[in-house]
Amino acid sequence: MSVYTDKNGRYHASIMRDGKRVHRTLPAGATARDAKLVEAQLLKAVAESPKESRKVGIPGDPPLTEVMALYVQHAKGLKDSSTALHHAARFGPWAEKYKASQAGRAALHFTNDCREKYAAATINWSLSTLKKGLKLAKKAELASHNYADEVELLKVANIQTTSISLEQLETLASHCSDAVKAAVFIAIYTGCRRGEIVKMRPEHIDRANQEIEIHYTGTKTSKTRTIPIVAPLAPWLDKLPLGIGAEGIKSGFTRARVAAGMPWLNFKDLRRSCAKILIKSDVELYVVSKLLGHSTVVVTQQRYGHLETGRIKDGLDKAFK
Repeated sequence: MSVYTDKNGRYHASIMRDGKRVHRTLPAGATARDAKLVEAQLLKAVAESPKESRKVGIPGDPPLTEVMALYVQHAKGLKDSSTALHHAARFGPWAEKYKASQAGRAALHFTNDCREKYAAATINWSLSTLKKGLKLAKKAELASHNYADEVELLKVANIQTTSISLEQLETLASHCSDAVKAAVFIAIYTGCRRGEIVKMRPEHIDRANQEIEIHYTGTKTSKTRTIPIVAPLAPWLDKLPLGIGAEGIKSGFTRARVAAGMPWLNFKDLRRSCAKILIKSDVELYVVSKLLGHSTVVVTQQRYGHLETGRIKDGLDKAFK
């Protein structure tokens, strides 16, 4: 048994098993204490492994493909596994090039390659699957360290600024197919997400009370909320079900925004626009929070609270003119 450093200053830990050496090289920056811990883990793994087995299941430095495989198994148990698996798959090509101890480099490589193609929040989704996989690898004793802390997420501004006016909405709608047009107007009048809209069904509508039940499925939770049906929304609800999926809406909306000269617009901007129209019409943040289905009003405050500044100024101007 021994712990030593090589000419580059990196620590190594090794033991002998049945006349053969079991060896692990620690990542750069590891300490003597880390090496001792790995040595102890090697001894424990050897003691617990069957004598007839030549393979010792010891923690080390697995390739990131193995790390992500653990995440995939974990994701299959989530409420919205398809979304989680989609974000994990995006990181796949980079996982093939690195080991767990190189997670920081892998994350930086992935971020630099994807920065121009994806939004920061989208990149963070994939990086989060990597971080979770690394934590699972440590817990399963596949990796000797938890390298998740080396993966840095991009900073995403809380303030959402992109929105669309009702005049622009009409221009956009003129370039949409019937199903996408219905989705656009439902989004602006309800603040619903694209995934919520495709799940809407006629049986969710309560005509007597003029309400519609909204079903939301996140990666971990499923929620239901009820929102009122305003007059301009009613005709579009007659189009339900839309007969098109979330990806169909996405591709149709992309074509329409380009044709309308609004390449900067995303479907989620319709949800933001709904919130901004309400806030500028003096609707309280609590009411907006309930409509959008935010977990707490604090979330709404973080994303749209800056819009109230203008209302406060107007109030002060009126009071002290």
